[in-house]
Amino acid sequence: MKTNKLFNLPSCAMFMAVVLFYSITGTGCRKNMQAEDAVLKDKSKNGLLLGREFNLVPDAQGYLVIDNSNNYYQPGDVLNLVGNFASINFTNLSGSSAAPITIRNGSAGATTIGNPSWNGGSWAEGMIFHNCHYIKLGGRNSKSDFVINGSTQPLREAYFDLVLRNHTDNFEIANLTINNGGTGIWAKTDPVLTDTASWYPNSYMNNLRIHDITISGTQNESMYIGHTATYWNLTTNQPKYDTLFTPGQFYVQPIKWYNVKIYNNYVTGSGADGIQTSAIDLLEVYNNEVTNWALQHNYAHNGGILIGGRTTNTNTHDNYVHDGWGEMCQFYGAGGGYHIIHNNLFRDNQAQNSGVGMRGDNNAIVQITNNTIARSGGPLLRINGYTGQTGAQIVNANAFIQPLTGGGVIYPSAYIYLENGGAVTEGTGANANTRFTTVAAANVDVNNYYLPNPGSPMGASGYRKIP
Repeated sequence: MKTNKLFNLPSCAMFMAVVLFYSITGTGCRKNMQAEDAVLKDKSKNGLLLGREFNLVPDAQGYLVIDNSNNYYQPGDVLNLVGNFASINFTNLSGSSAAPITIRNGSAGATTIGNPSWNGGSWAEGMIFHNCHYIKLGGRNSKSDFVINGSTQPLREAYFDLVLRNHTDNFEIANLTINNGGTGIWAKTDPVLTDTASWYPNSYMNNLRIHDITISGTQNESMYIGHTATYWNLTTNQPKYDTLFTPGQFYVQPIKWYNVKIYNNYVTGSGADGIQTSAIDLLEVYNNEVTNWALQHNYAHNGGILIGGRTTNTNTHDNYVHDGWGEMCQFYGAGGGYHIIHNNLFRDNQAQNSGVGMRGDNNAIVQITNNTIARSGGPLLRINGYTGQTGAQIVNANAFIQPLTGGGVIYPSAYIYLENGGAVTEGTGANANTRFTTVAAANVDVNNYYLPNPGSPMGASGYRKIP
């Protein structure tokens, strides 16, 4: 997994009077801000009066930078982004649990953010939040209302479309579209020597919701949620992924997210992983469609949905992952909590990649139930105990259909492949798994989510589409 260092934006103070005294900070040129005091009725709060409404526009270069250290913007306020922005930077912006700050497009039309021409240098983010809390971000009515267009240039790998960093949490992202760039959504906090709250377990980032968005064409991951580094070397300020520590140097672990839900999203055309998660306790990934991922053909970054290291209490269900290059689902999670992979349709990848790959640690046990895993280049389910996932995985009522499309003789191990101490307990009776050498033998409707046709020998096993 890659860890990227973001550019830190400088700011200087500027002031503007519109009926009341407003203050924001900018970089370089004066910002054009139209502010309107208004009473906002939030229907989710049963019509309670919550705050004011502001229209914010870019400066002459397309930038908007706001540092809310003076707490001018208050819980319940609504910030309307009006026009086309090259880059937006928010710092120290906080609502409350009862009255989050809403950031959305203006009433007259869609908002676009980002710089497709970026090819290195500063302003390497479409939209970035530093130390912001209780925020609702996205379009008023649909994904097309709020669009982030990232770099399409040769150096686009270093461009970030939407960034949540430096303890930003209690955040909802909905109704937006992200195109191109390097990484689509990047949400984590790097440890800092002078900030002990950034050292696990001194704090958590709480409550993240990502739903009803489309991400397409990123060079790296479409979503990079949670820190992938097992440790962080504060002496050298670099990530570390093993336990071979250098004497005299100072190591900590990055803080985790707590309570993350990722749902109802469409993710396509990513160069690396589609939805990547790590370092999260209480994670639910559901009702997402992921397709055409891992276009870099890099075996180290090739998961359609990735449940990464240091995750606990995870539930991955009702997703549709199909027609990509790499593994359709990867699991690297930790023991000490529950893990569920239930009622997903994983079908059609390439090369010798497995369908679902297990590489967890600390004796993680996963309940793998009622999934349809079909047409993988390699084995359909591969369980590798080399990092400590050696307990018996619970594998019930799955439909395993046509392994080894990349070539080879279909032995029994092509359906469930065990290595380095990996083990399973398979269900019996109504919980029995089914195995088919071809799609035709399974007698499923390939145009309707591989649901069994009348008379199919799948029985009750496998995925069922929930309306």
